[in-house]
Amino acid sequence: MSSIRSSATPRRAAATVALLLLASACTSANAGVSTTSTTGAAGPTPTTTTAIAAEPDTTTTTTTLPRDCSFDSEPGEPVFETLEETDLAAAALTFSRTHFPCSDLVVIAPADDLAIIVVAAQLAAANRGSLLLFSGGAATSLNDELARLAPTRIVLMEIEPDWLSEPSGEVEVLTGSLNELADLALRSSGAIARVGREGTGPNTIAETLLSISTGRTITAPTRAAAECDPESPAATAAITRAADERTAGGETWLIDVCSPGLALLAAAALGEDGTALLVDGRDLRSSRSVVSALHANPEEITRIHIAGDVSGDADWHLGTLLAGTELPGGGLLLFPGRRLVALYGNPTTRYLGVLGEQGVEEAIERAKQVAEPYGADGVEVLPAFEIIASVASVSAGGDGDYSSEMSVDLLLPWVEAAGREGVYVVLDLQPGRSDFLDQARLYEELLLLPHVGLALDPEWRLKPNQVHLTQIGSVDAEEVNRVVAWLAGLVRENQLPQKLLIVHQFNLKMITNRGLIERPPELAVMIHADGQGPIATKYTTYSTLTGQSDADQWWWGWKNFYDEDSPTPTPEQVLDLDPLPSYVSYQ
Repeated sequence: MSSIRSSATPRRAAATVALLLLASACTSANAGVSTTSTTGAAGPTPTTTTAIAAEPDTTTTTTTLPRDCSFDSEPGEPVFETLEETDLAAAALTFSRTHFPCSDLVVIAPADDLAIIVVAAQLAAANRGSLLLFSGGAATSLNDELARLAPTRIVLMEIEPDWLSEPSGEVEVLTGSLNELADLALRSSGAIARVGREGTGPNTIAETLLSISTGRTITAPTRAAAECDPESPAATAAITRAADERTAGGETWLIDVCSPGLALLAAAALGEDGTALLVDGRDLRSSRSVVSALHANPEEITRIHIAGDVSGDADWHLGTLLAGTELPGGGLLLFPGRRLVALYGNPTTRYLGVLGEQGVEEAIERAKQVAEPYGADGVEVLPAFEIIASVASVSAGGDGDYSSEMSVDLLLPWVEAAGREGVYVVLDLQPGRSDFLDQARLYEELLLLPHVGLALDPEWRLKPNQVHLTQIGSVDAEEVNRVVAWLAGLVRENQLPQKLLIVHQFNLKMITNRGLIERPPELAVMIHADGQGPIATKYTTYSTLTGQSDADQWWWGWKNFYDEDSPTPTPEQVLDLDPLPSYVSYQ
């Protein structure tokens, strides 16, 4: 058979001829056919070589490399790669130089066509070859890299070969539609084609990463435009899909979900010898699936690389990821996707709330029962205790602060039992004339536990000369921010999962300058509506609190009173609130 000369044949015709050759090969007496033309010594002649598998099947073909072109991965510190999605050609050279001391196969695709890169990445990975990308000004750099790699075979996808300078091996040009390119690629790699996926969005990228690491499946997407929004359900689903049921090992790349080209380059370079995972670059902690993938066999990971458009906090986010200490129910972030339902009170008395009406084991079971109906909207529900750790007092007491602080030793059995049973704990502070931060520091030992958060109750924060039940207390954002900074520091320095910080409120005067309260990523900061009475009054309070200009900054909580509400709102009524509460407590 004669070779296919892409430079002299229209693109559609070239692919058609190639497919006809493939069809005739499948009916020949030979198991497979290869048509080859070599370059001349005087310079490259545009040629195409097509390696053909007799029939695509589910088996994986492995190319035996005559040279040792594998790389050795040594354990090391995490690496933050300065790679840009906007310059994929340069990024491809970095991947090649890092991961390939040599390569018998080099696949080269257009840097500006992500759909072709999807196919090219799988072809390169299936044959353990290097993937390079061509752009207008990259010819010199590409020729230099080809000289270093010294491949015996060069596959150009939708690229003319006239820029090649003395290639070391045979040159193959694949042209045509995406489906045809995928078909030619699969026959070259022995894989099975799945073609016509929708666009080149996050879902296609996630499926391609899985195909490269597990299945040798060539996926050819359409060229439909695919904008990426990291907040979209599609991006979240892609992050989960790329990590689903996978175990990270070898060189491991965490790449922002909106940097698809970098993800493909990483996966192509690693093949089955490493792992490329998608992450939300704004917060690496956001996906439970990524946490699971990293911690299935952490000793198998040699080094972690981070690339793409990621937050400046990515370094400590990664530290928290690798520490592996998770919240009850899993994961490192509290919200969204989770609702806490808490029994409120003090373990020593039934007069401060329902938490003290029974022992700790019975309280755990009761919390689980109360929480169960709050999953009716499909959100994961986490039972919780809100324990009043410092109790407002009518008398000044020995320290004169009108607050009785419980000891850590008294609280510890409840906190530990809750942790064993997957129950979150919030320590509630009623500081009287003391400072919120001074009291919070008393409970640092407990707050270092991953399932323990903090609540500030301004109703019981007195000014000098004020007393409880005569005046309603209040707090300014400046004092709250001192607690925010201290608690966030505990989280970051000890690589803890995100902590809940609640600020209680039932009238606007209780928190001055509320909009100035800081919301660092270490904390989930919540405003908790504490109003009691007729349900219409409670709705009015909630509407007033959530109607302020800063309302969209906060997670929101709601309190039910068994005795003071008339009647106590049902779970159905609570789940009908807008904004929807992420925390519900019962007193």
